[in-house]
Amino acid sequence: MVGFGPADVPPSAAVKFVGAGTAACIADLLTFPLDTAKVRLQIQGEARASAAKGKESAVKYRGVFGTITTMVRTEGPRSLYSGLVAGLQRQMSFASVRIGLYDSVKQFYTKGSDHVGIGSRLLAGCTTGAMAVAFAQPTDVVKVRFQAQARSAGHARRYCGTIDAYKTIAKEEGIHGLWKDNLPCHFVSAFGAGLCTTVIASPVDVVKTRYMNAPLGQYSTVLSCAAAMMTKEGPLAFYKGFMPSFLRLGSWNVVMFVTYEQLKRAMMAANHNRTAIL
Repeated sequence: MVGFGPADVPPSAAVKFVGAGTAACIADLLTFPLDTAKVRLQIQGEARASAAKGKESAVKYRGVFGTITTMVRTEGPRSLYSGLVAGLQRQMSFASVRIGLYDSVKQFYTKGSDHVGIGSRLLAGCTTGAMAVAFAQPTDVVKVRFQAQARSAGHARRYCGTIDAYKTIAKEEGIHGLWKDNLPCHFVSAFGAGLCTTVIASPVDVVKTRYMNAPLGQYSTVLSCAAAMMTKEGPLAFYKGFMPSFLRLGSWNVVMFVTYEQLKRAMMAANHNRTAIL
């Protein structure tokens, strides 16, 4: 009897879960310097404000590649991957849930029906999106803190390592500090892809980065953070880091989904070969 080939058998939930998380990690490895450059550009206004108060000297960043070259020159190439551990933890916990469990949740809402309406798709997307944000939020906070943390000798490091960052934030800011209230920011940033998304989501992403990186008590809410930005830096502050954000979004999606498809095929082929041998 002729059995199903690996291409004919739909991937299991476990294959999708592991494949999505692994593919997202590979995409993050290749695009992480762009994400770090984006964060540095987004917080630049706050850094200059601190320098004006005499707290520290602020480094001036200009553009995507100017930011990257400045960081390499002043902090070394490793600075481009500061926060990578938390970033990979975020991708494994976020993408594996958001993408890997989407089909399973969709089937749950449709009760296995072949007819899938737009309502069921939206409901499944919102459900997996909310679950992914809930799981990945602490890793996102730690990632942003590390990316914003300068590695040069003139700056005191806030955290010694990833585990130390989780412990310190929980100790100094409470558990709430790891789940800073920016759930609406994540949802707005998550809809769509490409240039349109970057234009729409960039202001929200900048506010999210500022709010996550802020020490305890600097901003009372996300809205107070946005209001302070508008008052002190003007509307253009909401589009800081626009270009690296756009470049990373496009390249990340290409690498992630191409890798995801290849990983699914490879895992299904391996599982098929093992079953055939047994």
